[in-house]
Amino acid sequence: MKNHLSTATLRRFSRQGSGKRTILTVALALMILAPVFPCYAEAQDASQIMEEASRNIEKHRKGDATIVFRAEGGKPIQDAEVVIEQQSHDFLWGNIIFPLVGVLPKFRDIDVYQPEVFKRRFKGLFNMAIFPYYWALYEQTAGQTQWQRILPALEWCKQNGVTPKGHPLAWVESGGTPRWLYDLPTDLTEDILKSRITRIVKGFKGDIDVWDVVNEPTHTITWSAVMKDPYGTRYTSIPIKDIADWVEPCFRWARQGSPEAELVLNDYEQISSTFILDTRERFYELAKELLKRETPLDGLGVQAHEPRSEWYSPQKFWETLNYYAELGLPLHVTEFVAESSGEEIIGGYRTGTWTREAQAEYAEQIYRLTFGHPSVESINWWGLSDRYIWNERPAGGLIDENYRPKPVYTKLRQMIREEWMTKTSATTAEDGSVDFRGFYGDYRVTLRTGDDKVHTFDIHLSRREANQWEFQVGPAPY
Repeated sequence: MKNHLSTATLRRFSRQGSGKRTILTVALALMILAPVFPCYAEAQDASQIMEEASRNIEKHRKGDATIVFRAEGGKPIQDAEVVIEQQSHDFLWGNIIFPLVGVLPKFRDIDVYQPEVFKRRFKGLFNMAIFPYYWALYEQTAGQTQWQRILPALEWCKQNGVTPKGHPLAWVESGGTPRWLYDLPTDLTEDILKSRITRIVKGFKGDIDVWDVVNEPTHTITWSAVMKDPYGTRYTSIPIKDIADWVEPCFRWARQGSPEAELVLNDYEQISSTFILDTRERFYELAKELLKRETPLDGLGVQAHEPRSEWYSPQKFWETLNYYAELGLPLHVTEFVAESSGEEIIGGYRTGTWTREAQAEYAEQIYRLTFGHPSVESINWWGLSDRYIWNERPAGGLIDENYRPKPVYTKLRQMIREEWMTKTSATTAEDGSVDFRGFYGDYRVTLRTGDDKVHTFDIHLSRREANQWEFQVGPAPY
């Protein structure tokens, strides 16, 4: 049901009362009803984009598969019941796990507030966890790192099928430069930065194999500039070549630490720009320059929580993904937050206030677009609970301060765990085969033969494989 006023409705208002009262009545009705929906022309374009994303989900996120069951001697097992149920996604749905790590002072009290409930809510929705490696907090005193704090949450991820990601290895913001560096010679600090990157990536190899190597480089000055003037301006626009000169070695050092790691470049203002107006072009040109230098760059992180309460239109979001997809690198939608603060929605596509319902609707839009773009490999929300949320996005959690699910949590769970998970059943054909089409990920296959014996198999449906399996289950049951 669309909440707009028809011509007939306006005419009816005009017949009620006269003068100022009529004008106020119409104005009040428009104020109440108009904020929820974009203009008709925009809605048409948005609808087309959402439909394209939906088609892409079916085309690019799913694959065809065949399983053949045979008894000893190769005889096909016919007319047997098969249940095929997806267990996990290849696509990564992420969130920060900072509260469980406790590296940041803000998250230290998680030890006394329902950590098991936090874990249950996290696992109920996400299969990727972002771990904090902000240098100023990870190593507040030279030589005394916080690596021990990482291990319990890392072990929990391993036990629960959650992919860890480290963030960030290099960042010239104050959180990425511990103060004890400032009194050291610039050349020495660069050697220490190299040591930090290679040591961390190598030390956590096999446990954490996805890294945001450099954070927000197109908005900041170089490493050497910060070390020479640590109390000066850090956020500004400088030439792309100067940025590439310090970013490139960071990626090479990370590759030395682990040849198999996925190395990502992460930056903000990629969808809307308010600080540096040409920031999208700068990020694009930086990535292009790094690729020209054969830098081991494996992906681009497109931050999606700009420092203002904007509701991105599907057109703007989709165009951004298409723009960076031209580089041929996997894309990661990073640091996304939709709030429910009651504050004003800005940006022009939608108006009104950020209610819990608006938060859920906006999140659904962004997640459908993200999953529907073939170049995107992950999306991560920047905070699970309102209790521990990024300060500039009040009430931006998916669960409230007492860990009760908000509408946005319920909506995303319905999409990720139900709509985009495959569960099907079939009966084996004369050749013992079963065909199915499903979302990419891990599956549990259960075969019930004519003698009521049950056999289970695990398979992985991959976009890069033939997805054909043949299993022998023992003597023929007939």
